[in-house]
Amino acid sequence: MKILLLQLKRIGDLILTTPAIATLREKFSGANITLVVSRECADLLPAIAGVDRTLVTRRNLRDATVFFAIAREKFECCIDFTRNDRSALLSFLSGAQKRVVSHRVKVQSKSRARVYNEFAHHRMRELHTLDYHLALLEPLGIRNASPALHLVLPRLAREKAETLRRDSKIGNSFIIFHPGSARAEKFWETQRWADVIDHARRDCDVDLVLTGGTSELEQEHIREIKAKARQPIIDLSGKTDLLTLTALIAQARLVVTVDSAPMHLAAATQTPQVVLFGPTNPFHWRPRESPALILQGESPMPVLEFSPDQARVPMKQISTEAVIGGMDSLLSAPAAQIS
Repeated sequence: MKILLLQLKRIGDLILTTPAIATLREKFSGANITLVVSRECADLLPAIAGVDRTLVTRRNLRDATVFFAIAREKFECCIDFTRNDRSALLSFLSGAQKRVVSHRVKVQSKSRARVYNEFAHHRMRELHTLDYHLALLEPLGIRNASPALHLVLPRLAREKAETLRRDSKIGNSFIIFHPGSARAEKFWETQRWADVIDHARRDCDVDLVLTGGTSELEQEHIREIKAKARQPIIDLSGKTDLLTLTALIAQARLVVTVDSAPMHLAAATQTPQVVLFGPTNPFHWRPRESPALILQGESPMPVLEFSPDQARVPMKQISTEAVIGGMDSLLSAPAAQIS
């Protein structure tokens, strides 16, 4: 049996698809599974278990080789986790006997819906993203699958993380601060990041590590934070590839971040974290299977109740005191006691 999986969205989406991949591998142990991802996710592929072949779409002329590769195969099943025009084209080219997508496609585009012949009757907005991905397995007779995230770090990534720690003189107990995101509206105020870092330096017996991407947007944000912080911090921003960052996160005592890829990496590695949400709804994206405190809005306490209708609010509503309180709570409590 040949199965085609289409996940052309972002890194977080791919990580939240790993329970579905693991379930398919367990259910169809002899199947040949092909996974297609976007170029943004390519670096994560060595950590994705349960697939036999991976293809990367780059949104340029080189995608023709991907299209031809899929058209040449004879797939029995195609599951479209993406639900856009490009994934619909790939679904069509697969020629799969069973082509699965959310029934929402029927509302979005009647012409696109003709590509598929199996529809999962769940609304994405009413589910956590992980549950939505698992719901797409129901047309295959799969229900009540495990929601556990699956990443398998290559040894090279762990070795690179150890080398980076040794060269940067990072001890065994350290906190990672990851303030950046591809979306500027997810940025928290730089002075507040600086105040949180200063608190951790004064009151916590740990090393402090700053991580981030290479984009000028993130780098400028990080420069402003460092300029305002009174205490030194080890800056690894722009110095780690995705898998090395994952290995560092797996070794950290705590991660403090906004709703971005490192949040999902921490969830997959069971690393405790404080996560700042603003313009995105934590109902759909929050870590659920790992120790995490979710902050959003003006409440000084972590969010405990989640709803698909939860309001999106500016990041600036989150107070410095709320983040410090969340950090102190996680640092003082054994991981097993954190819900």
